[in-house]
Amino acid sequence: MKTLSEELYKQFSAFLEAQSGIVLGANKQYLVKSRLAPLLGQFGAATLSDLIKRAMDPRERDLKMTVVDAMTTNETLWFRDVYPFQLLTDKIFPELGKAGRPLKIWSAASSSGQEPYSIAMTALEQQIKKPGTMPGGVQIIGTDISPTMLNQCKEGVYDSLALARGLSPERKRQFFEPCGDNKMRVTDRVKKLVSFRPFNLLDNYSLLGKFDIIFCRNVLIYFAPEVKSKILNQFASSLNPGGYLMLGASESLTGLTDRFEMIRCNPGIVYKVK
Repeated sequence: MKTLSEELYKQFSAFLEAQSGIVLGANKQYLVKSRLAPLLGQFGAATLSDLIKRAMDPRERDLKMTVVDAMTTNETLWFRDVYPFQLLTDKIFPELGKAGRPLKIWSAASSSGQEPYSIAMTALEQQIKKPGTMPGGVQIIGTDISPTMLNQCKEGVYDSLALARGLSPERKRQFFEPCGDNKMRVTDRVKKLVSFRPFNLLDNYSLLGKFDIIFCRNVLIYFAPEVKSKILNQFASSLNPGGYLMLGASESLTGLTDRFEMIRCNPGIVYKVK
């Protein structure tokens, strides 16, 4: 398969950034090829260039959505990096859970569901270990730009490969049930804590309401600095007083917003809205 011309790659990069905020950067033609090549047969395109040109045509709405979906789908795993979930248990749940109302938590790029479901499992474990810590319980919302990912989230069904990534045997026993074909489904008591909806981080956040905790991990790295700044300031406005923002281990707020206080924990870092 021929590689994309530099000119078409630049056009597609600008198109993808306008649609999703994601910045491809230079020399990522291999990523475009690996993500979009499987779509050629589905849409009857002879070449990758043909597929991309059609996707940028406003009349090809279904193809556009499928291409953006394919380019924005990211791999994930259960209890990623461990420390954010330890922070929930040791610091954030005990501090914010006294309110008597449900704690509202937003997983802002829920991918295939591992993060919001990991948060739900952490909350259930906390309630088992320390009854009365969160009398109001938790309400978790997972959002993503990808319709494919959201459908998978709602099903809550994972194959043995996905289940092997970050999930202990104990948690598998406690929070999953077999559903045939070597797959397992998240149990209803986990599922009922989480709802899912489509959302683009470039959109207006006001309709989502207010949150106590926002997870947006390993997502901002894909955005241009001015877009990162806008997103972070909207997160600050979406948090209740004393609310927390959890970013990825390699992400920083430096030079992007002054609306958060950085709190060093052992291990990890969390950001508290000022």
